[in-house]
Amino acid sequence: MIHAELVHETIDPADVLARVGAAEDGAVLLFLGTVRNHADGESVDGITYEAYERMASPVLAEIANEAAVRLGTDRVAVVHRVGELAIGDVSVAIAVSSPHRGQAYDASRYVIEEIKKRLPVWKREHYGDGRSEWVEGVSPGREGAASTAGEGAR
Repeated sequence: MIHAELVHETIDPADVLARVGAAEDGAVLLFLGTVRNHADGESVDGITYEAYERMASPVLAEIANEAAVRLGTDRVAVVHRVGELAIGDVSVAIAVSSPHRGQAYDASRYVIEEIKKRLPVWKREHYGDGRSEWVEGVSPGREGAASTAGEGAR
C-alpha cells in the first residue's frame, strides 16, 4: 500500500490519509507542509515548485519505500505538489500508520527530511514587493532554514 506521487492539482489530505491505516494500527499520523506568508523576514505572496519529474517520481517512491522498511509496514503515503501554490496551500502530505506512535512519527520525519535532502524539486518564492527568487538549499535540521525541496512551511 505504499503510495508516492507528484501532483499538479490541490492535495486533499483526506485522500492521502485514506491510503493508510489498518485494524492493527494504534497510530495514524498525517503531516501537512503548507505555504506560509513569510520567509526570512520577507512577506511572501506564494511559491512555485518545479520538478524534474522523470527523476523526482522514482526518488519520492524510493523515500516512501525506505520509510516503510524502517517502519516495518507498507502503510506509507506521500504526495508532493508542483506548480503555483498560494498561501495556505498544501505542498506536501505524508500519512503513515503503525501499531505504535513512535514508529509513525519516525517514519513521517524520515520522509520529510529525505525529501528536503534528495528530491529534485525547486522552490521559487514570490514576495510582496513583486520580486521572485529561487530559494537556496541548506542542510535539513536547522530550525527556520530554507530548502530547495519539500514542504513549504519552512
